[in-house]
Amino acid sequence: MKQIRIFGFAVILVLCVLLVTAGCAGPSREPSRGQNATVTLALKFAPGGSTAYRVIRETDKGVEWKGPESSRPKNFTGGHTSNKIEMAFTQHIQNADGAGKAVAKITITGLKYLAKVKDQVTLDFDSSREKDLSTPLGKLVGQSYTIELTASGQVSKVIDAAEARAAVAGESVLSKTAANLLSDGSIKELHALAGLPAAGKDELRTGESWSNLESVSFDLMGAKAYEKIYTLQEVQEAGNRRIAVARMKAVPSAEMAKELHKEQNTAAFSNMFDNTETFTGDLKLDLTKGQVQQWNETLETQWFIVDPNPKDPQEPAALRMTATRLHSIERID
Repeated sequence: MKQIRIFGFAVILVLCVLLVTAGCAGPSREPSRGQNATVTLALKFAPGGSTAYRVIRETDKGVEWKGPESSRPKNFTGGHTSNKIEMAFTQHIQNADGAGKAVAKITITGLKYLAKVKDQVTLDFDSSREKDLSTPLGKLVGQSYTIELTASGQVSKVIDAAEARAAVAGESVLSKTAANLLSDGSIKELHALAGLPAAGKDELRTGESWSNLESVSFDLMGAKAYEKIYTLQEVQEAGNRRIAVARMKAVPSAEMAKELHKEQNTAAFSNMFDNTETFTGDLKLDLTKGQVQQWNETLETQWFIVDPNPKDPQEPAALRMTATRLHSIERID
């Protein structure tokens, strides 16, 4: 039995290494009067209007050895594997249908891309460095594509990205990385605003809440379902503008849990670990202009397991695995 338990811990070490290498404040404002008045938390689209934004998407997975070096397996290598994309862009509203949808032309004005595998940098691109502009990723700067946006912040479709995709076409790794950023899925992920309430449920008073469901895959550790609960905290006055401020805290979703459980094949593995997590977010919406001022969501998850048969009982060996996901959009003009 003892040999089986030790073997099981060794298998977990191997799986954890595989997991980590897998792809991976504004000015002060006075509170407004009439905080109990109903406000509409939705985007507004003015044809011809342009706004500049910065979007950041970051993922990080890590495996760390906790315990004496004498117990550390010879072939164990931990570290962090991460991807961080930072894109500056202008959003020009070409037309709006009056029913909550608009066609927006997105033009990339700046780009940063940093990728690491086990703490080793594999890609470091920054369009502010002149030498980087001659690379395939550099060709993205100045390129445009059109998308359809909804008042609830969703990208309902990618209308046209053919010209931008043609500009970065190629067989090199950097060309394929650039092309991936222009895929329908990546464009929708970059520009979607997950913090707004659904259409028809967007009229709220201070203290009221709305929620969205989301499932997140953690590779070998399976998937988890969350209910992201946003609460309208206050409405602030900022000069001649009104800013709605909301906070989000997510909880496990019982509604999605059963379906996810049917699909997961790694539940037994993940259940061997103790797990802690936080999933929080913030939203600032300019009610006057109907534009996002700032939005972010951060999910931090940790798994921890102790060797059931340590060589040194006074200092048992353990594994710590982490996963972090961040998505933010900020107006910069």
